[in-house]
Amino acid sequence: MPVITNIGDLKRIYERRVPRMFFDYCESGSWTEQTFRENTSDFDKLRLRQRVAVDMSGRTTKSRMIGQDVAMPVALAPVGLTGMQHADGEIKAAKAAKAFGVPFTLSTMSINSIEDVAEATGAPFWFQLYTMRDADYVSRLIQRAKDANCSALVITLDLQILGQRHKDLKNGLSAPPKLTPKTIANLMTKWTWGIEMLRAKRREFGNIVGHVDGISDASSLGAWTAEQFDLTLDWTKIAKLKEEWGGKVILKGILDAEDAKMALKVGADAIVVSNHGGRQLDGAVSSISALPSILDAVGDQVEVHLDSGIRSGQDVLKALAMGAKGTYIGRAFVYGLGAMGQKGVQTALEVIHKELDTTMALCGETNVDDLGRHNLLIPQDFGGRWQDG
Repeated sequence: MPVITNIGDLKRIYERRVPRMFFDYCESGSWTEQTFRENTSDFDKLRLRQRVAVDMSGRTTKSRMIGQDVAMPVALAPVGLTGMQHADGEIKAAKAAKAFGVPFTLSTMSINSIEDVAEATGAPFWFQLYTMRDADYVSRLIQRAKDANCSALVITLDLQILGQRHKDLKNGLSAPPKLTPKTIANLMTKWTWGIEMLRAKRREFGNIVGHVDGISDASSLGAWTAEQFDLTLDWTKIAKLKEEWGGKVILKGILDAEDAKMALKVGADAIVVSNHGGRQLDGAVSSISALPSILDAVGDQVEVHLDSGIRSGQDVLKALAMGAKGTYIGRAFVYGLGAMGQKGVQTALEVIHKELDTTMALCGETNVDDLGRHNLLIPQDFGGRWQDG
């Protein structure tokens, strides 16, 4: 068993174990991948203030996200095709999150269904909704999430149309993989993944297959998006979805202060500052650099979370110190899942927790809720000095 000291160690094992099309699906952005790259590199611009001669005993990373107790303010983000990264991937990730004490978010585009995860974990989780043209299907999906006792609805706002990800097109991304000569050649080198996948509960989109009539190609994320995602989604529809759900609602994909104000207006319980991991609008600003202007716009009137770019506990600390009340990891937990299944997700959470706890102590803090801008050195032009539009 290799010694795992950071998320990069898990990524290297993950790349060896998982078929290329699913590694590329995770490890890519749209177009030139500028935003994908800057999501991580912009964290490096923030420096930490070291403080000494502070009593570091009695530290805690415990906090709350939308009123829910968490072992640390880190949730597992919704990631499509997680069950292709490892057999029963969503179930294993959800179990690891439950054991660690952090929220798990199931994607609409998951392999394991809402019911699969609920039955396997017996614990409330969050459900992420993509809005579809088929209003009846969306209503049934929401009801299924209610029946599964999901404790929050995460509505993704930035994927009405799919950003072009070159690698996915070149790889012919599908679930399960289509057996082309190129795919077969790659799968022959991933036999451990293949043996486990033969025993998997599902190998198709579990929330879709069997629940929607007239799908021409349910295996293809691109085809499904083109056919079914709702181009007409607007704030009026979002308000109606919130009303239909009737519980806690998190709006994901906010990258502009004006949109943050609109999210506040429709009564969101939390917003997620996110650019979809750099997978949608390439050339958009990084999430961490967008965070200050959004906090300036909505203050503490709504809980502000952040995803896109977090690869370490230090990144988590920087986001929290900038003012976010919660963070999400996507790729970081997928690396662990692909590398070692449920144990890998647990390991990823342990790595991030240790980095967060140690860094917090060296910054002179003992409670994660006390982190603030006083713990950072922030460049004067961080977030950009842009001309008025």
